[in-house]
Amino acid sequence: MGLENASGTFDIGGDLTVHRLGFGAMRITGDDIIGEPDDVENAKKVLHESLTHGVDLIDTADSYGPAVSERLIGEALAPYPDDLVVATKGGLLRNTDGDWKPNGDPDYLRNAVLGSLDRLRVDTIDLYQLHRPDPHVPFEDSVHALAEMKDEGLIRHVGLSNVSVEQFDEARDIVDIATVQNRFNIGDREFEASLDACEEYGIGFIPWYPLGAGDLGDRADAVAAVAEKHDATPQQIALAWLLHRSDVMLPIPGTSSVSHLRDNVVASHIDLDDEDMDRLA
Repeated sequence: MGLENASGTFDIGGDLTVHRLGFGAMRITGDDIIGEPDDVENAKKVLHESLTHGVDLIDTADSYGPAVSERLIGEALAPYPDDLVVATKGGLLRNTDGDWKPNGDPDYLRNAVLGSLDRLRVDTIDLYQLHRPDPHVPFEDSVHALAEMKDEGLIRHVGLSNVSVEQFDEARDIVDIATVQNRFNIGDREFEASLDACEEYGIGFIPWYPLGAGDLGDRADAVAAVAEKHDATPQQIALAWLLHRSDVMLPIPGTSSVSHLRDNVVASHIDLDDEDMDRLA
């Protein structure tokens, strides 16, 4: 079962058409998103399997590993199919202690882009996202750096991650923004205003943590009831809800398991009706 004619498509930046259910490549690294996976060949198999099921949007970041996820994607899939969009992120360091440290310095971001180009084995990154604003660097300086690299052809489209609506608007005054990636799932809707802004401007919204690690909050009972109705798992209903919630929604569930990947793809075929959506609201 693939994605064709299931969840529909979205045009990232107006010209990169993708099926709306993508794949997040954070979990193909080692434990705690550090180092190599225990089974490198299995990680590559998951990547290949995603393409087999029609996934044409893969999202990663230089901090996953760090550098491991990008390198494995390049090794497994390059040269890429013409219809595959590979998105990555930079500006958030992952050290061996497990800390995440933002770095939005323009020189750092330029070096990060060059490193991602090399690991992904491409000349231009389809979608490059600022992973997190750096409180010690003016936000506009970070965005200007990405805008300059877009002008140079190193980046095709610019995205943002972990931003407020105000930062989103500030960035849009500097460069066209193709996507916003913020935390969002059926049990955590803190950034609903960001989704609303994306809908208003026709910009893709990529919800990270789309399954909330199984924590469905006070909607757990409703999800369970809808799952029973559709003979599905709660996780599949959580993904289906995201796809039904907005036409600009681009969920990227991640996994290191082929079987879980297949379960996620099934979610794109679940047709929630108005009663279901009202119950899950």
